[in-house]
Amino acid sequence: MVALGGNAITKKGEEDTIARQFANTRESLSGVVELIRDGYHLAITHGNGPQVGNAILRVELARDKAPILPLGVCVADTEGGMGYMIEQSLQNRLKKEGIKRDVVTIVTQVIVDENDPSIKEPTKFIGQFYTRQEAKKFAKERGWMVKEDRGKMWRRVVPSPIPMEIVEKKTIKTLVENGVIVISAGGGGIPVYVMGNEALEGVDAVIDKDRASAILARDIGAELLLILTDAEKVALNYSTLLQMNLDQLTVDEAKQYLKEGHFPPGSMGPKIEAAIQFLESGGKEVIITSIPKAYDAVKKRTEGTRIVLK
Repeated sequence: MVALGGNAITKKGEEDTIARQFANTRESLSGVVELIRDGYHLAITHGNGPQVGNAILRVELARDKAPILPLGVCVADTEGGMGYMIEQSLQNRLKKEGIKRDVVTIVTQVIVDENDPSIKEPTKFIGQFYTRQEAKKFAKERGWMVKEDRGKMWRRVVPSPIPMEIVEKKTIKTLVENGVIVISAGGGGIPVYVMGNEALEGVDAVIDKDRASAILARDIGAELLLILTDAEKVALNYSTLLQMNLDQLTVDEAKQYLKEGHFPPGSMGPKIEAAIQFLESGGKEVIITSIPKAYDAVKKRTEGTRIVLK
């Protein structure tokens, strides 16, 4: 199970054009291609933070000119569009390398609890920054919930419920077991809940990509969860003079460091929580590292941070 971070497609400080997104996607797949060459069966997930924000902006700019798209549909749109970029880039690279493996994107629904606490008290910031006056105006007109973001400007907040199960898990597992590389649960997947008649209903929310990756890895019986991010290793006291990179962690150590505040909620925290959940649900190993170090981390065990149950 390979979880590509948002920096795989959109990098900070770069102009966010489609051409640049394709270039970044191609660059991010080198380690993945090497794993495929070695015969690994893979499922791939990816983030969509910048892209879904842009999708919401387009919806707002088109207000009164085109139908308003709910957040769940925006997530689905970016999941499909970004899946297409990864799928085509990977297909072209495999063909160039003479590797005969099929690649497919599955737009994925993820079951959440309709009574998840975050639905009543949303905290996930999305979209543009506004002044307090603008934010309050939009909250009244559009039914948004808004909050101040880090004492600066105001932004819309939406629920980020905990993922429980992947709807398409059987299909994804069958494809992966038969050697197909599956791109799924992009951006955390589309949040849905099960109604009393067992029908599915969408939720205007976003799901953390790493948490969804852990659930997907569990649901398809993956042995390894490879989380790719900006950092080469997990660290204590990150970005301070006391920073200490970690080569290996047990679940108990990860829980302790998480409790001590070493892994913030907006960065490494969800990745560590996803690692813990995956290992406690039967997974064998988690590796957290940067995109360029992905292959070496899996094969040589000399790069990245390895997390194990005990």
